[in-house]
Formats: sequence, C-alpha cells, structure tokens
Amino acid sequence: MNVAIDQRRNPDEVLAAGEFPLTRKDLAEVSAMIYSDAGIFLNETKASLVYSRLSKHIRQLGLRNFREYCALVSSPAGSAARKEMLSFLTTNFTRFFRENHHFDHLRDEVLPGLVSRLKAGGRARIWSAASSDGQEPYSIALTALSVMPNIADYDFKILATDIDPKILAAARLGAYDAASLETVSPQMRKQWFQEVTVDGKPKFQVVDAVKRLITYNELNLMAAWPFKGKFDVIFCRNVVIYFDEPTQMRIWSRFSELLPVGGHLYIGHSERVSGDAKACFDNTGITTYRYNGKPGGKV
Repeated sequence: MNVAIDQRRNPDEVLAAGEFPLTRKDLAEVSAMIYSDAGIFLNETKASLVYSRLSKHIRQLGLRNFREYCALVSSPAGSAARKEMLSFLTTNFTRFFRENHHFDHLRDEVLPGLVSRLKAGGRARIWSAASSDGQEPYSIALTALSVMPNIADYDFKILATDIDPKILAAARLGAYDAASLETVSPQMRKQWFQEVTVDGKPKFQVVDAVKRLITYNELNLMAAWPFKGKFDVIFCRNVVIYFDEPTQMRIWSRFSELLPVGGHLYIGHSERVSGDAKACFDNTGITTYRYNGKPGGKV
C-alpha cells in the first residue's frame, strides 16, 4: 500500500482546486492505485500534476467529480478506464539520442564486441525497457547501423517495451515532426527517414530497414518479465526516479539477473544503482554500468 499521502490529515481538504476539486482522499486513492499498478510513487507535491492530467480524463468520461472517477477506476467495470488513467499519468518525455554519451559508449565500447560475435555466428540482444514513443530504441538501432550497416543480416534484435499501449502505437508508426529530429545528424535523416504526411501534417518516418531491427511489446516493469534469454545491453533511463527506494532496488536486482557478465546497463542522469544490486555493477562512465557477476542483488 502506498503511504505517500498522509491520511491522518483532513481527507476532505482540497489539494487542487478547479472544475473537479481534488481532495486528499481522492489523491490517496489515485496514488494507491498507480503505485499498485505501475510502482509510480505520488505524494501531495504531485497534486497539481494529477489534477491537470486526470481532469481531462474525467471530462472525457462524462463524470462529475473525482469521487465518481475513483469509484469507476477502482471497480471491475472501470478496468479499461483504469488503464487509460495510467496513460494519462505516465510521463513520456523523450528525444533522439537523449544523453548522447550513452550512445557514444554503445558505439565505441560495446558494439564492436557484439559485431565480432555476430560475425562469428552468435547473437546480440538489446532491451529498451521504457521505450516511450520510440525515439530511444530507434536511436539504438541507428547507432548499431552506423557501426554495421548490414546488421539486419545477423542475429541482432532490439526489444522495446513500455507500459502505455497508446505510446507504443506511436512508436511502431515511427513518424516525427522536424523538431524531434534536431538531434539526428543530417546524414542519418537522409538515409533512414522518409517524408510522409500524417493527419495532414508533414512528418519524417523511420524507414522499414530500421524498424525491422525492433520488436515493440507492452510490458509493466512491476509485473512478470516473460524473457527466456539474457540481454547484452539494457537501457532503462529516467524511469526509476518515479519509484520509491524499495521498488528501485527490486528493479536493479531484476536487471542484474538478465545481464551476462560484461553486459551493460544505461540509466538516467539523476539515477544511481542502489541496494544489494550495487555490488553487481561496476560504474564505467556517466550513469553507465557493467555487470560484474558478483553475488548479490537477488530478491
């Protein structure tokens, strides 16, 4: 149970006023549900954010207030609305080659070894664990193609997962406006994107040769992970900052179980591996870790 909201205080106090006033009790219920469903930790400092995002959902559903909303999304009849609530509350900020030092490290330190393995008949797997609208996994794919242009001819695959099915649909489409491509080199834009029109607007769409490297699947990091093999590289950046410390430590431990010795983990600029799993990783750069195979980190 999420205890981020102090329910000993007046539960009817309005924490965010507006068309649909948000009370402490409302926020406590929303917070408990989102924590249970996705591990996202909300406290009273997030009241305005919760109000601004969910008031749109309340309006769409034709409900009168947060009381009715909480009653709906906590009921069996509101399971679809509850899943939509998660989409409204999930932060999906991303961009191509965000935290570019990770892609430099991937290109210079990791991919040469993976390419040698591929050429010898082996396999290579990379996981983008919170892929958002696809800009991160496409950046991984473009980096791989810059090292080995024919990498699609080998047993190389990128798995991209996210909890939000709507954002995954956008990722599969892979069509972006010009501003989104500001961090993509002109050469990459010319080679790997094509101009298209989506809903009457000009877009730049990732070509199929890049898309074929990536498989998109819906996945909740709090649920079971249906993986049979290990990943050589895991990207999970700017995600665990939304989790409390116990949840963060559990995630790091689970990642350690999916990496071979020498495998790499890239995390967000304000994140650090913590808990027992810390002993399993060597810090090899800015928020860049290598799994060393030492005991620890198991849950």
